[in-house]
Amino acid sequence: MHEQLFESLSGVIAPIETAATLPPACYSNAAVAEIERDAVFRTSWIGVGRSDQWKAVGDYSALTIADIPVIIIRDKSNTLKAFANTCRHRGSQILEGVGNAQSISCPFHRWTYGLDGGLRGAPDMPEEAAFDKTTHGLVEFRAAERDGFSFICFDDNTTDIDEWLGDFSELHAPWSLASLVTTRRLEMEVDCNWKGFLEVFNEYYHLPYVHPDSINSVYARPDAADQVTGQYSSQFGETEGTGGLLESTQQYALPAIPSLDGRNRNGTRYTWLFPNMTFAASTEAMWIYESTPLETGRCRVVMSVCFPPESIAHEDFEARAQIYYGRMDAALAEDIPALARHYKGLASPYARQGSFCVDLEPSVANFAIWYADRMRQAA
Repeated sequence: MHEQLFESLSGVIAPIETAATLPPACYSNAAVAEIERDAVFRTSWIGVGRSDQWKAVGDYSALTIADIPVIIIRDKSNTLKAFANTCRHRGSQILEGVGNAQSISCPFHRWTYGLDGGLRGAPDMPEEAAFDKTTHGLVEFRAAERDGFSFICFDDNTTDIDEWLGDFSELHAPWSLASLVTTRRLEMEVDCNWKGFLEVFNEYYHLPYVHPDSINSVYARPDAADQVTGQYSSQFGETEGTGGLLESTQQYALPAIPSLDGRNRNGTRYTWLFPNMTFAASTEAMWIYESTPLETGRCRVVMSVCFPPESIAHEDFEARAQIYYGRMDAALAEDIPALARHYKGLASPYARQGSFCVDLEPSVANFAIWYADRMRQAA
């Protein structure tokens, strides 16, 4: 499998004009998914959404990424922490769902940890040198926050977050991303490969065929993809009105993000933070998707929608925000059947690699080249 994978990935290299698409096995083969888990998810900075999920000390989320149960929690110094969701006693999962806790307590045998991961209590364990609490803290992963987004990394050898992101902050500065506030967060499962979901969000090619009467006419032909230095891809395109609303509801647009000026007020920037988080920064809103694998043909997807605080303060914000959410839901309702068909086609033993439309799929191609490089190193 490794030799076959290496050979099939050999054509997925720059330039985009001649690059092949990813091999179908990268979407449908369980053995390839195992390689991907280690080569991509366990060695990258993984996007876990917006930082305002964890506003207060003790706010936590328990989630699974690449088969690893994880706790993300805000500690007493207001620092975001990430730990293995595995008790250091006999390995039980500790927390579930989301909530707030002033300590992390395992329900199995009540070993209790501080928000810094250190072991604080272990009932009936001997208070002697044979059992040292300081060596039984939770396994910690790296966590970082930038521009209002949060990331975790399982591998201590991976470059630091600022080198990983490169010029990301500079390119997105006009949108004041850190100031945007999450007003909706919705989790779902989708019958497609996790990569396929992110791909469709980052290409214009499907718009007239999948969204002919909902959002297609809003989008003009986009600019070329930006030349960037970080582990991401980005493409800006002008819009007729706002990309955050349907063609039929443009009259309900909220004011522009205050920091925007010039051409940025008349378009949408689509960015894919490799490997698993993508977003659209539009004139007056930002909507984000995180996608992680559950199995080859099924993924966990989280949608977040954000607005500037000035818009949230408007007396009619709630009513208008619902119209924005309706646009997101309508587009998803059209994308999901197309994604299911896409996965079924890729799972065929007769599926073959294709080619990219340079103008309309550059971010998909940039991701494929990035992904192929990591997979070739592992294969």
